[in-house]
Amino acid sequence: METAATPPSARARDARPAADTTPATTPATAPQRPRLALELLVHGVGGTTAEKMLGDPRVQRVTGDDTAACYRRTGDVDAEQRPDDRRTEPVREAYCWSNLTSGNGARALWLVLLPFMVANLAHWMRPAAAPDHRGQRVYDLLVRLLALSLTALLAAAACEVALDLTAWQCAGTPVCVEGKSWLGFLNPAGGGWWSAPGRRLVLASVLPLAVVGFLWWLSHRTWSAYESASPPPRRPGASRDTPAHERTALGLDGFWYGRRLVARLCAAHATAGVLTIAAALLVAALRGDRRAGATALTAVGQTLTGLVVLLAAATLVIVWRTARNEAARDEESDHLAVRTLPYAALTVLALTAGYAAWTRPEARSQGPLPGVAAFGGIAVFQGALVLALVVTAWFLQRAARGEARTALRGMGGPAVALLSCALSGVLSGGVAQRFGDWIAPDAAPGQDRAPVPGPPVLLSWQASVLPALLVVVAVIVVLAGIRVLVVRRQVAKDVPGLYDPRERPDVLRTERIAGTIARAGLTDAAPVLVAAVAAVTLLLGAGAVAGAWLTNRAPGRATEGAAPFVHAAAATAESLGSWLMSAGVVLLLAMGRRAYRDQSARRTIGILWDVGTFWPRAAHPFAPPCYAERAVPDLTWRMATWTEQFDGRLVISGHSQGSVLAAAAVWQLDVVTRSRVALLTYGSPLERLYGRWFPAFFGPPVLTGLHREMGDWRNLWRFTDPIGGPIRLTCEDGRAVDEGPLRDPLSFGRSLQSPLPAQILGHGDYQADPVFDRVRAQLLARLSPGVPCRRTKELPAQESSGRSSA
Repeated sequence: METAATPPSARARDARPAADTTPATTPATAPQRPRLALELLVHGVGGTTAEKMLGDPRVQRVTGDDTAACYRRTGDVDAEQRPDDRRTEPVREAYCWSNLTSGNGARALWLVLLPFMVANLAHWMRPAAAPDHRGQRVYDLLVRLLALSLTALLAAAACEVALDLTAWQCAGTPVCVEGKSWLGFLNPAGGGWWSAPGRRLVLASVLPLAVVGFLWWLSHRTWSAYESASPPPRRPGASRDTPAHERTALGLDGFWYGRRLVARLCAAHATAGVLTIAAALLVAALRGDRRAGATALTAVGQTLTGLVVLLAAATLVIVWRTARNEAARDEESDHLAVRTLPYAALTVLALTAGYAAWTRPEARSQGPLPGVAAFGGIAVFQGALVLALVVTAWFLQRAARGEARTALRGMGGPAVALLSCALSGVLSGGVAQRFGDWIAPDAAPGQDRAPVPGPPVLLSWQASVLPALLVVVAVIVVLAGIRVLVVRRQVAKDVPGLYDPRERPDVLRTERIAGTIARAGLTDAAPVLVAAVAAVTLLLGAGAVAGAWLTNRAPGRATEGAAPFVHAAAATAESLGSWLMSAGVVLLLAMGRRAYRDQSARRTIGILWDVGTFWPRAAHPFAPPCYAERAVPDLTWRMATWTEQFDGRLVISGHSQGSVLAAAAVWQLDVVTRSRVALLTYGSPLERLYGRWFPAFFGPPVLTGLHREMGDWRNLWRFTDPIGGPIRLTCEDGRAVDEGPLRDPLSFGRSLQSPLPAQILGHGDYQADPVFDRVRAQLLARLSPGVPCRRTKELPAQESSGRSSA
């Protein structure tokens, strides 16, 4: 049985078939066959081409498809048949995955799914408590319920635009219908069949139903295209000798393959959206029947209400019991009841539509649509969930014994969850506000006697708090600017000492280098910005809900009897906030439109998805698809099959986000294969971003476990890099993972070797540094036969956590 003290190189030799150790092939009698080496390059955020990665315009795809593939130089395609030609340097192979996030113009439409993506991130930001801690299940459940509320809010916003503003308010008011020929057939003055209030609502419900249906279809389609790649089977007999606290869920067989979970959540969220539409139709018709004393119709409406409540309870049960099973691949089909739940909701919606369209001669549409107070209920429910997340995260962080570098002391998940609610509110409120201003410019929110009441009062209050929130953000930006100036002045004193003292000092050059270092350091201050925005958002959101419920008037009208300054400030905030909320929606649509036509803009937007969609869809199934569920199995298969087939050495070389994919792929390898692979990362956010914001999956203990089982691992970093940073681990034999900080720029001034000023590289072009080739050669040398690539002595578990290489 293997032990942690056995060098992986020896483990790899022991795991080979017995035929390799027969007398005919012993080292004493058989000639030494050249052992091939492969460098597998993985690019980072924004992507690049295989030609640039390999430095050759002539490349050829060796495996993969148009979405993601591995490429080589044309002359290296048959390198395995010519091992003698590659004795001194490795064969270079580039894995290009940028088309998973920015290859197709239609992917720009994923911008409207931004709140769902942020909610999904909150699921993975839990503190690093033990997996069997009770708080883990509570945390997951709270995030899933919060994600479900976002779907309900989206459906409610679509109902607000289509049912309330269009079919109920404007179509039922002759003044509003005038000049809008597309609403003429809904005008009650015309006496048409569709002019009845209930029938107008039924017709308008097609729009929100189409929105929910499109999201359901998109979720199913993207799973088939992105997330259906299964990892390779593990080598029989391979065992894990890593301590429990150094293991991560990213190494489990089912982490990157959760087919049934996405299907279950998709069914639950589609049902929630359909039931929201049914409830909007039902409330309006049932309230009218009760006021008119229609006993029979009231009984029908109450029966349908019971069915809606029953299906809503079933939806909550599915969300309650849907948790990720990462120990094995979730390939089973779901229960029939879960698969048919959306169709049952559609049946109830059809029955509700028939009930709402029933002839009611006395029915009139006056004031806002009954049930618009649901916006306030959703906001209160989301606030309660966020507060519960704060309490749960506190207990988890306490159980994790609080890693010092964990972002926001474990409160990153609740803060991001709150921001997802705020983004969803801004998008839904912005669409409703802008559409309300267009269809009824004279609308007066909060005035029941107004011809067209307009959007709900709560949306006006939520818009009014946006200017105050932007003021807080502006203050933080100013403080960040001051911090850059202070740090630049401090760093500028030390910059000339990094270079040849014989070079002439250049003040402008020094300030430029120091300024780059100071700006790169702002990444470490991101938790302050997130914490401030989240705290202010929670306070202002609570104030907006309270103001709307207490006054039932828009802020400007609610403060008419107050002091002139207060009234003017409230009216200004209401007007400015409405435009800001609408401007956010317009800006998002403009970015999507530009990205659809412009490949460079599409690549820029793809950077956002490179970071945000790395994680599987565990909380919200309508979030943008997880590209890592395609990329990680691709890389794992490539490493496992190549090392098995050619018995060679492999260095997987990852830049930026590519280093995260590389680490995740190495975790998926069995122990024997992993010991024959070395990891080279540069510009890596593994510790600086992922380790701090996702401590349960990339914290110091699990990174130490990764280093323990690998052939070797080296990391290059610079002070001028705003994304990458040190890993902060030191091995038991004294070797540090980190190589750096690297000098950037490579030369200070002009010289015979560098007649032009060297560029400040920052986050890019690490291969230009001579250190890169030296470190890669060292990794390959440590993987050579007979050279132990790990230490032969293990320290106790409590001493094997990550320690700063400083």
